[in-house]
Amino acid sequence: MATIELDSSNWQKIISETTPVIVDFWAPWCPWCMRLLPVFEEVSRQYEGRMIFAKVNVEEQQEIAQLNGISGIPVLKLFCNGRNTGELVGYMTKEKLVSELDRMLSTVSDCLAQSSVLSKETVTK
Repeated sequence: MATIELDSSNWQKIISETTPVIVDFWAPWCPWCMRLLPVFEEVSRQYEGRMIFAKVNVEEQQEIAQLNGISGIPVLKLFCNGRNTGELVGYMTKEKLVSELDRMLSTVSDCLAQSSVLSKETVTK
């Protein structure tokens, strides 16, 4: 499965999936983002079925970037049932990304077991 481009039309639906979602916040002018892109794409194939890999272009989706407190890029955020449960900042090698994702996945099972999906109404209250 390829990575999913997120925008305002699919953001809430995708991050609320019961499968953990890792989101790459990036921009085309960011050299470290462009170096991370092929690593992120390659690793996404390795985790197919265990995680959803998605991307947000912060230039085109400024509202989503602001909602998530993005002040520097690249940033990877892990979502569990709509909740942000982890964050990785900056470029990393494939080995480092795999190691970090494995660590994040080991803790996300607790989140999935203990939480329900956040509804849009819950978020806006």
